[in-house]
Amino acid sequence: MTINDVKELISGGEHRRLELKKTTGELKDAMHTACAMLNSEGGWLIFGITPHSLKVVGQEVTDSTQRELAQALGYLEPAADVRIEYIDVPDNQGHKVVALQFEAFVWGRRPFTYHGCPYYKVESTTKVMPREMFEERLRANKPQYYAWERQPAVGILTSDLNEERIRGAVRLGVEGGRLPASTMTESLDHVLEKLQLLSDGMPNNAAAALFTTKLYGYSQFRIRMARFRGTDKLEFIDNQRAEGNFFDLLDAGMQFFFKHLSLSGRIVGLMREEKLEIPVEALREALINALCHRQYERYNLTIGIAIYDDRIEIESPGILLPPLTPENIKLPHLSYPYNPIMADVLFRTTFLENWGSGTGRIVEACRKQNVPEPQWTTNGGFVVVTFKRTKSTQTDNVVVSSNPTSGIQLSGRSDTTSDTTSDTSSDTSSDTTSDACSKQIQFLVNKLPIGYLPLSDMMEACRMKSRPSFLVDYVTPAIAGGYMERKYPNSVNHPQQQYRLTEKGIALKEKTGA
Repeated sequence: MTINDVKELISGGEHRRLELKKTTGELKDAMHTACAMLNSEGGWLIFGITPHSLKVVGQEVTDSTQRELAQALGYLEPAADVRIEYIDVPDNQGHKVVALQFEAFVWGRRPFTYHGCPYYKVESTTKVMPREMFEERLRANKPQYYAWERQPAVGILTSDLNEERIRGAVRLGVEGGRLPASTMTESLDHVLEKLQLLSDGMPNNAAAALFTTKLYGYSQFRIRMARFRGTDKLEFIDNQRAEGNFFDLLDAGMQFFFKHLSLSGRIVGLMREEKLEIPVEALREALINALCHRQYERYNLTIGIAIYDDRIEIESPGILLPPLTPENIKLPHLSYPYNPIMADVLFRTTFLENWGSGTGRIVEACRKQNVPEPQWTTNGGFVVVTFKRTKSTQTDNVVVSSNPTSGIQLSGRSDTTSDTTSDTSSDTSSDTTSDACSKQIQFLVNKLPIGYLPLSDMMEACRMKSRPSFLVDYVTPAIAGGYMERKYPNSVNHPQQQYRLTEKGIALKEKTGA
């Protein structure tokens, strides 16, 4: 580095990655900044520059100066590899500029401290790192000791896990080529061990979050869902809460979207094609990310789905792990899972990718359907994904009712006195009739026999592999349209839940001759 390089570097003044000091007499304060840079985006610490006038004055550098600098750097833990340069100042003979360069923090490394205290950068200001942030970085550095998902699940036995869910997920993984075929016939304990869901032979918190049927003591295994009137939280149209494992909450959230978002449709041949106003795949990916990457150790916080007249918000307790920010999250990036065990299980069972491509798929789905791209923000310890609703779709196509089998109204009205099982449409642009139904509903009705069936048998009859997609694309619309009903309508996640065709569904089946 030359003196001209120094002048170019400081030409814009101090900022987040540049700190200027007149002399090493300010060494103690400077080391706080050094620690903060090592815990943030790195940068330069330069002695021999007046911060306000940006005048290059340099200072005398003796053996004592170098020892003091080396001693001060020695109080950084862990030891930092710091590049130090001494640059002669031509206009001030015998004086040098001392420049120290610090590398950016890499997520997963141990956080740095100076004299035992951690610092970080907030814009251009050096601050003491909050304890919560420091502990997050410790967990990321040694997840085997600190990570919530690796801790034994208190009070949860293997028998408390939903084996049907586990086997179904394994089957998807095998069919997707992400698990060996032998996994299908292995014992449950062996499968759980292979997926890192056991700690010392007992289910860990990751296993509980994904598959438990026992919820006592796990208040974070909940999701809040609300439909608000207008654009604020002053008045509820619908207010619900669901609890359960990852898959239960995913199902509940997607059903809430179908209940309260508008459907549009058109007739193609003899069949009706329907689209949710926000692409189903985008909503599902965003909800999966919220459930997978949330901070589960924050037991007093829950994921929320809020639907307003003008937008949809999915909020998840947590942070965007560095280097991700709301500004760059849409750009191509690597995967930075907060809960790597859960993320790995969901990847192996085809519910999630591990290349950091989730946000890209969400954006692409919105582009294909010509709806606004979502925005990511952080707010009060939550990561929030916001989807905008267009003016033409701000009126719900649903009826709010205490009956879980109440369905989507295609009349475009939100009058609560309307018939909740109506599937007629007044959308003159679609030229539909009361007999029109989606291809998915028609396919499902034709494939199913008369009588109650568990979901697994329904999927087998339809030759479907993905349980969430089957629920979202087929079962939920069929229930909403009145073609199917649950055996336990007041307990959506009942462990013995089954489904059957209604009289309307049977009539459609007979009409098509299936």
